[in-house]
Amino acid sequence: MYRHTRVAMLDLELLRSFVSVVDAGGFTRAGERVHRTQSTVSQQIKRLEGSFGRALLRRSGKRVSLTDEGERLLSYARRLLALAAEARDVVAKPASDGVVRLGIPEDFAAHRLAQMLSRHRRARPSLRLDVRCDISTELRAALERGEIDVALVKRTPGDGRCVAAWPERLQWVTSCRHPIEPNGDPVPLAVFQHGCLYRNRAIHALEAAGRSWRIAYSSPNMAGIQAAVSAGLGVSILPDVAILPGHRILGRKDGFRPVDNTEVALIAADNANPAARRLADLLVEFCNAVPIRGTKISGQSPRQRAAGMA
Repeated sequence: MYRHTRVAMLDLELLRSFVSVVDAGGFTRAGERVHRTQSTVSQQIKRLEGSFGRALLRRSGKRVSLTDEGERLLSYARRLLALAAEARDVVAKPASDGVVRLGIPEDFAAHRLAQMLSRHRRARPSLRLDVRCDISTELRAALERGEIDVALVKRTPGDGRCVAAWPERLQWVTSCRHPIEPNGDPVPLAVFQHGCLYRNRAIHALEAAGRSWRIAYSSPNMAGIQAAVSAGLGVSILPDVAILPGHRILGRKDGFRPVDNTEVALIAADNANPAARRLADLLVEFCNAVPIRGTKISGQSPRQRAAGMA
């Protein structure tokens, strides 16, 4: 059925219908989203499949699911549609502040940072601000792919160029009410998912001390880790600013060696536009004002202490 080997230029309307079918779970509701009839949407999907020479969706009655090829296409389709919308906004409003795509770790002063970003956007009505929360490894990869303009990331101190950097002390923590047995074997860990710097720090520290460990609780967000520690499901390492009243810090007397500290770094893409640069300057001011317990910031400005300007 699908014999074409040459992929034609992608049609954004076909991609929009494809994404709508996936999100809606079927052709009828997808048609309502894109203001097309079910048969029209179905024909558009066939055209898209024909251009690739591959089936993208499996049909089962009124339900659809992605094939392996469809799964691979989906993320590209979303990015292409987002870029097209961004291009329209920038070209249609050349006098505007444009678009700034910001990446932030969700645990970093989330409430106060959101308030600051809201004030900044309200002060610049023509600015379109797109914010993405993720773990730092994903944010750095997104920067390299050109998907975001500015990012706050957690990293090993001095790991590359940045606009500014702030030290971050890490601590072993357990529950005050339900502490884990310090000498227990293996050590139960409450950690982020694969790729997280804190997770890697915790595992490396235990293995360096010759202690065994197991993942007792895994979460994609800080709130989940904090709750798991408070409930006594496992120990974790957290930055000072994320330690709650229900947590107790563990030290050498508990059998836990200090872990290497990290830093919060502000990184801007080389081709960041003026609006992104303005936001970066604002983030420097914001981070300077955020209290980071247990750290001593040198008399130099963050820009002077940075490894180099991004």
